[in-house]
Amino acid sequence: MSQNRNTQKRKPRRGLPFNPFNVMWFIIAAVIIGWWLVGDTNSPSESSWNEVEQMVEKGQVEKIVVVNRDVARVYLTPQAIEEYRTQSEYATLPDHDWQFQFNIGSVDSFREDLKSAETEYGHAVPVSYANEGGGWGDALISFLPWLVFIGIWIFMMRSMSGGGGGGGQGVFNVGKAKAQVFDKNNANRITFKDVAGLEEAKVEIMEIVDFLRTPQKYRDLGGKIPKGALLVGPPGTGKTLLAKAVAGEANVPFLSMSGSDFVEMFVGVGASRVRDLFQQAKEKAPCIVFIDEIDAIGRARGKNAGVSGTDARENTLNQLLTEMDGFASNAGVIVLAATNRVDILDKALTRAGRFDRQIEVGRPDVVERRQIFDVHLRNIKTDSDLDREFLAKQTPGFSGADIANVCNETALIAARHDKKTVGKDDFMAAVDRIIGGLEKRNKIITPEEKRKIAFHEAGHATVSWLLEEASPLIKVTIIPRGKALGAAWYLPEERQLTTRAQMMDEMASLLGGRVSEALNFGEVSTGALNDLERATKMAYSMVAYYGMGSQTGNISFYDSTGQSDFAMTKPYSERTAEKIDAEAKALLEQAYAMAEKVLTENNEGLTRLAERLLEKEVVFTDDLVDIFGKRKKDIAKELAEAAQNAEPTMEEPTADEVAEA
Repeated sequence: MSQNRNTQKRKPRRGLPFNPFNVMWFIIAAVIIGWWLVGDTNSPSESSWNEVEQMVEKGQVEKIVVVNRDVARVYLTPQAIEEYRTQSEYATLPDHDWQFQFNIGSVDSFREDLKSAETEYGHAVPVSYANEGGGWGDALISFLPWLVFIGIWIFMMRSMSGGGGGGGQGVFNVGKAKAQVFDKNNANRITFKDVAGLEEAKVEIMEIVDFLRTPQKYRDLGGKIPKGALLVGPPGTGKTLLAKAVAGEANVPFLSMSGSDFVEMFVGVGASRVRDLFQQAKEKAPCIVFIDEIDAIGRARGKNAGVSGTDARENTLNQLLTEMDGFASNAGVIVLAATNRVDILDKALTRAGRFDRQIEVGRPDVVERRQIFDVHLRNIKTDSDLDREFLAKQTPGFSGADIANVCNETALIAARHDKKTVGKDDFMAAVDRIIGGLEKRNKIITPEEKRKIAFHEAGHATVSWLLEEASPLIKVTIIPRGKALGAAWYLPEERQLTTRAQMMDEMASLLGGRVSEALNFGEVSTGALNDLERATKMAYSMVAYYGMGSQTGNISFYDSTGQSDFAMTKPYSERTAEKIDAEAKALLEQAYAMAEKVLTENNEGLTRLAERLLEKEVVFTDDLVDIFGKRKKDIAKELAEAAQNAEPTMEEPTADEVAEA
């Protein structure tokens, strides 16, 4: 039993750290407060000349001492002291020194008054004059500015040196790296089980983790683990979460810092923190260093207009390059970094030998979204019949952070309606809330405006439903959401390639609202601003990026390196710019004509859909099937599935068929 007690680790006692300066200030404060509260128990009493004149009349004054020409101290005879002490208010009169004191306005006036009293009452009173200091009070007042100055100086020195448990945040420690350290004993440990999807990224990352666990099997074959891995992907896809999972799985020290932690107002601090970070990592090797948002210090050098080459950010980057693959050995230290702007990183940083691998962390597909929903719905009470597959299909293009936001928003919506569990309707409301914004049913809209909005949204829905390559519609609403007066939700196919026909159909569906207004009201409104913006960008990208223009041909001005951001001129001539403008305009006119043809041929169905929108305010896929019928693509898909599921029948051959064979 005693052995167990000895082997147990004692928890450190928490309290104020011992500091001699604190003790000194405590003693000084105690002395001052004690002197002020206690002081002398037998102190003189305050008086006035009228009372002293009565004492002179009775012959009770032994002498008077005038101090500093403003205070008169009255010394009584022993018999007078005993007589006054019989009164309760004078019970504490001192035996020695003076018993009363009062202020005199002028020495000359005091002498005249005293002389008159001596002459009148026949008792002579000796008077003497003295100059004295002010005692504790004057001394404290004299030294108080110095005490304040010394206290401020001590406080500043302690702050600069990071004393008093400041955690190295002082000026003298400003060059120290403030990295967060994670190890296997961390309470908030995250593993790969907590990271849904990202299967390809996890495979590459787990190789690094496996090397740290069992390095010998790689060394036996002469292999070397990559010195660094760069996690690249759009915001919210789980780059930082994946790094946290590495910290939880590797069972080695994990140092985490943000790229902005190296940026400081003092020149040279960033480089100093890089040196200190890698020094800490070498002491803890094998170790993983994670730098989040590395683009804060890894931006390509020489591309910052108006900034010299001695910029502190470039010095920090140079030091990072040296530490990752410089003259000194950096064995046992693996660097992970994350960014969503890999195109602006310096080429020397992303080369082999520093970041040997670039791990793409993209947006999840439908299968990975299903897994992510399973993770985030663990702590949410859902209906038993909730279809996770349906939720994954209804959130195309959503990142992991978006799905987490959907799940949280769903719980809030269900709680707002006093529900015990979360259902499908709550999820759809959460998706609508995130994509379109909050409903604004109280927004003032005139009946004429509401009718125009209904025909506008019906135009979008009709064109997208009838054009074969456009994205299928989920629902349409004329209830204002966010800044939009109406909205339409589509379910785009998850494809990796997009054809010219598909882009043309998408542009036609975007212009369907403007065409519907022109056909039904003879004029257009400002409600198509967002539609025109998106269609125009799509047309220019088709011509300038994807080489889909008939006049410009197979040429692309897209720059994946990001260097065009710093170029002062366009990468094409003015004549080519005119061709691009003409091509984009022609594509928009072609898409407009496609939408106009569809709506003219199906004007009756357009009107029925608009009237239903005015009646119900929200229209779903079933309403479009009821008005226009099923889409050609859906019919072809159903026929293909039916043919695939049909069982083949074996028929006996006839005699003629056998003879012919």
